[in-house]
Amino acid sequence: MSTVYLAGPITGLSYEGCTDWREYAIKSLAEASIRGVSPLRAKEYLQNQHVIADCYENQVLGSAKGITTRDRWDATRCDILLANLLGADKVSIGTVMEIAWADLSRIPVVLVMEPEKNGHDHAMIREAAGFRVSTLDEGLRIVKAILSVYS
Repeated sequence: MSTVYLAGPITGLSYEGCTDWREYAIKSLAEASIRGVSPLRAKEYLQNQHVIADCYENQVLGSAKGITTRDRWDATRCDILLANLLGADKVSIGTVMEIAWADLSRIPVVLVMEPEKNGHDHAMIREAAGFRVSTLDEGLRIVKAILSVYS
């Protein structure tokens, strides 16, 4: 089964704000027999957080080392990285790193971002992304089109 890593901002958002689009994507991808992988899996301890911090050193998976190790592993083992940056009000350093790790590993990046006025609109992000679209549904369609022959 093909795997898609669901990258996007987390720090500064609520748990629901981070998981709503990912849950939607996971369901949509599952319909095409594609596995969506969230960086928030097994992090239910964040459910009551209205503003998620960059790390939680008292949690193994939420510590700086835990986040970096697992997210790098996910971003370099997936078949495609889907980066949803829609509505980001500040640059997500973690997502930028995940895009770079995927690009270094020659994993295709599907970038979902507004056509303009997004802080992530930078030459290096544009070059690392193999595909750029402006809606999550378009991004999911591209992912399914690429992976459909491998499912």
